[in-house]
Amino acid sequence: MTLWVAGVDGCRAGWAVVFRALDGRAPPVFAVVPTFRALLDDPRQPATIAVDMPIGLPDRVGRGGRGPESAVRPLLGQRQSSVFSVPSRAAVMADDYGEACRRALATSDPPRKVSKQCFHLFPKIREIDALITPALEARVFESHPEVAFWRLNDEAAMASPKKIKGRVNPYGIAERAALLGRHGFDRGFLDQPLPRGVGRDDLIDAAVLAVIAERIVRDEAVSFPADPRRDSKGLRCGIWA
Repeated sequence: MTLWVAGVDGCRAGWAVVFRALDGRAPPVFAVVPTFRALLDDPRQPATIAVDMPIGLPDRVGRGGRGPESAVRPLLGQRQSSVFSVPSRAAVMADDYGEACRRALATSDPPRKVSKQCFHLFPKIREIDALITPALEARVFESHPEVAFWRLNDEAAMASPKKIKGRVNPYGIAERAALLGRHGFDRGFLDQPLPRGVGRDDLIDAAVLAVIAERIVRDEAVSFPADPRRDSKGLRCGIWA
């Protein structure tokens, strides 16, 4: 029986998933699932899932966001802007942008509103938050693609961004694809046709997180910060790479 792990990135179509076989005997599989619950129920039953979405939401936020964001930004150089500051749980639970900003201002020090880019992630953050329990944390881990690439690249940040002004940057994609090639992905897999609602960067990010999921299973990954705190629901607040 094949033991699978999965790397997951949110996309317009739902969740972009790369399944990776731990024994290396089966080729990786790319899929798009409509909900995170569908991934948890997938017949492959991935033993470990690394997802690019915040898990563990603070009641109040200090300068720089949660501990995980503050821990990884200094590692990424020019790529650190890819790490959003996650606002409080109260702000994330607001489905109106103005209300989210009001709640964020009231629960941050110094007071800080929510960026539109971060606000658009709130539905997926809420989706995971509604599912994750401390028990499920043995299977689901928060990660971040740029931190993952940093880790796999001998702890050096990528030279080029994946996107420039919202458009995919071919140089950034090529740089990351070359690194993924050294970690078991062939170019044909990374260049495969994609369905509507999935970007090339979504596939690339899901692939690198699948590598991190494998490293978690093999006890080769670390958490940032090393001793993550827990939120009011008891959820771990750490980025793994």
